[in-house]
Amino acid sequence: MTDVLIVGAGPVGLTMAAELARYGVGVRLIDRAPHATETSKALVIWSRTLELMDRMGCTQAFLDVGLPAPGASIRSGGKVLGNPRFGDIASAYNFALMIPQRDTERLLAAHLQSFGVEVERQVEMVGFSEAAGGVEACLRHADGSEETVRTPWLIGCDGAHSTVRHRLDLAFEGSAQGDDWLLADVRLDGPGAPPPDEIATYLHRDGPFVIFPIPGGRARVVATVGKTDATHPRPDPSLDDVQDLIDQRAGGGFRASDPVWLTHFRINERKVTDYQRGHVFLAGDAAHIHSPAGGQGMNTGMQDAVNLAWKLAMVVRGQAGESLLDSYSPERSAVGDMVLRNAGRLTDMATLSNPAAQAARNLALRFLLGLHAVRDRMATQMSEIEIAYAGSPLSKGRGAGARWDPETYGGPPPGAGGEPRFVLYAADAARGAALTGRFPGLLESTPRSPPDGSGLFVVRPDGYLGLSAGEKIWDDAEQYLRALAQSDRHTGGRAS
Repeated sequence: MTDVLIVGAGPVGLTMAAELARYGVGVRLIDRAPHATETSKALVIWSRTLELMDRMGCTQAFLDVGLPAPGASIRSGGKVLGNPRFGDIASAYNFALMIPQRDTERLLAAHLQSFGVEVERQVEMVGFSEAAGGVEACLRHADGSEETVRTPWLIGCDGAHSTVRHRLDLAFEGSAQGDDWLLADVRLDGPGAPPPDEIATYLHRDGPFVIFPIPGGRARVVATVGKTDATHPRPDPSLDDVQDLIDQRAGGGFRASDPVWLTHFRINERKVTDYQRGHVFLAGDAAHIHSPAGGQGMNTGMQDAVNLAWKLAMVVRGQAGESLLDSYSPERSAVGDMVLRNAGRLTDMATLSNPAAQAARNLALRFLLGLHAVRDRMATQMSEIEIAYAGSPLSKGRGAGARWDPETYGGPPPGAGGEPRFVLYAADAARGAALTGRFPGLLESTPRSPPDGSGLFVVRPDGYLGLSAGEKIWDDAEQYLRALAQSDRHTGGRAS
């Protein structure tokens, strides 16, 4: 049975399908492309995404392939302005894991196959309409034949040019940044090259020049190359163009060779307002695109998928009411706004063209990056462990919506099993057991002890704090769980 149809088999669609399949939800994942991504594209997986992969059960496969980067550098005029380090990130994964997107997709596809689900390639969704209790979609196969599929839920993970978004006629509001950017995957050799596990940013009067390490001894080079002229598109860059940028902006001392990808791109910053319309959802680039500064794009999309998957699984399985899904769009839209804003600021700072503004920026960076608190703040923001859902309809009580620190779990991470469950932390074990007995579909069967031995907490399957209450306020927990369990609308799901 197809409970959920997912369009788009990039990292976001693969994550969505794997999580739903792990929870026993019947899923189809289609993609019109004949094969998976063959280029490096998105390069970094951050700490919070790796933590969520612990719940998925696939972190180790990525660690085995990726290259941990312990820090970054910001340079200008032959001097290092600062060295943000990731070692103090409050996570077991206190580094940036550098891994090409082609490997990310390969590993996620293998993880999905472990649940008996394959990507259906050269299958295109050409249209859909609302149907009783769900969606009716038209799929076109490689031989031109068409198939009509009825499904309770449809999810568009089909990228910036999303067919699902276009069919919903949702505005993709925003604009394009005004520069052309060069991208090159090459080898770098020479004494002047940055360390092979460091993300190095060179700020130059002509524009930024950034080097990202890639496993296997390669590196990604990214740089602005001038204003966009739509009437005169630039030809693909050459290796000589890359070397000229190294010499001019990074001070030379090393050479580029053996290119495997040379291209130009533009930065678009766009986002939908609502990630859901009826029984149709958007996730990843279908809902938000932004500057690659900070490497947040793929991570944000994969976290969209994790956020939606457990909620949709609980609804499909009959464990929760459909109103649970009302939290997806406000939670992830707020995160999308934050990522868009932060990435835009980083890009604007790096591309300042006024010499006086550049000098002031460099002076400020040298001072600020000398402060431990500023370096920690930068690393925490990039790692995405600070993401929280304080304004969510699921967040009740002091500190609710915050990430539940993995070191305080006192057991396996919430959501690590084959069924999505909230976890109750209660000092009074007897009353806790009685509460879990009243809500067996929502709560893990055995309550856990709170980290400090007091208080009452309900932690979501994705490891965020849902309810925070005093240990004597049991009525709050009862009301919170009853609201989640209430089937106030037709779910189109099935009982577990």
